[in-house]
Amino acid sequence: MIKKLIPIGIFLIIGTVLCGCTEQNSNQNTTQEKMVLKIFHAGSLSVPFEEYANMFEKEHPNVVIEREPAGSVACVRKIIDLGEKADVLAVADYSLIPQMMMPKYSDWYIMFARNEIVLAYTDKSKYSNEINSTNWYKILEKPDVKFGFSNPNDDPCGYRSQMVLMLASIYYKNPKIYENLILKNTNIKFKEENGTYIILVPPNIEYNTNRILIRSKETDLLSPLEVGACDYIFIYKSVANQHHLKYIELPKEINLGYYEYKDIYKKVDVKLLSENKTIVGKPIVYGITVPTNAPHKEMGIEFVKFILEHPEVLEKNGQPAITPAIAKGNVPEELKGLVKIEN
Repeated sequence: MIKKLIPIGIFLIIGTVLCGCTEQNSNQNTTQEKMVLKIFHAGSLSVPFEEYANMFEKEHPNVVIEREPAGSVACVRKIIDLGEKADVLAVADYSLIPQMMMPKYSDWYIMFARNEIVLAYTDKSKYSNEINSTNWYKILEKPDVKFGFSNPNDDPCGYRSQMVLMLASIYYKNPKIYENLILKNTNIKFKEENGTYIILVPPNIEYNTNRILIRSKETDLLSPLEVGACDYIFIYKSVANQHHLKYIELPKEINLGYYEYKDIYKKVDVKLLSENKTIVGKPIVYGITVPTNAPHKEMGIEFVKFILEHPEVLEKNGQPAITPAIAKGNVPEELKGLVKIEN
């Protein structure tokens, strides 16, 4: 009887092990079978896109979303220069898509959200108890104050910050503002042609580190600000709200947030000398597309549709949604009912 039990026991042990292996392999296969949807997006979209990703994965349990936030120009360059592939591209300046992506890497885009530039600070910032919407540039001019902006070569918030400061010189009728803050502290230059102020940004920006802090994207400025390594930063209003920062709202004529002031904004251009590309001042509008070489094009379109169907996520995160969103190009059929198509 004992001899008969031994083989049975061994059989049961082997069976248990095999079942365990089968179950483990099954779990591995299930994980491997999930579609990985890769999204390149502007750093300023990190908070709402994290929420969108969580919501989308709940509705699509077979999908895992990988987000790669970066400066918008850097996001585009990963696709067109480095050969990386993304299923969705969302940038903080919609014009980057027609200028840099079309027609080879994209044949449509949607303008889906707005924003504006503010000057953010904390209680640790020097003169935080004095600064207001009328004296902010005078505070920045103080020699013991350090302020930051993102790299104009990498990030729309960076070149928009330059536009804001130049527009401030125009609005306050004080050319010394841009001179004192930028020209004296960096190798950025400018010239005037036919009433337009053209800011010339070199490929490698040199700057006075005692007065200025520059990072690749605007969200990289948050930690230095919060620990007191920097006193003030130019950043999107939505990001300031999402991170519960104090901020100065700048005049509508200079903050790039209002369509009705578009004729004033376009008085300032930024020329990126590294690409010989000129960016015209205009209201801040976000753009989104699915690249033509997206590995999962249909699911990418589904994610864009999901965003358009849930504008409340953008709204509660301080980024006013454009409703209906404005689309241009060869818009996918699945999206046409959610957008206003313009030629």
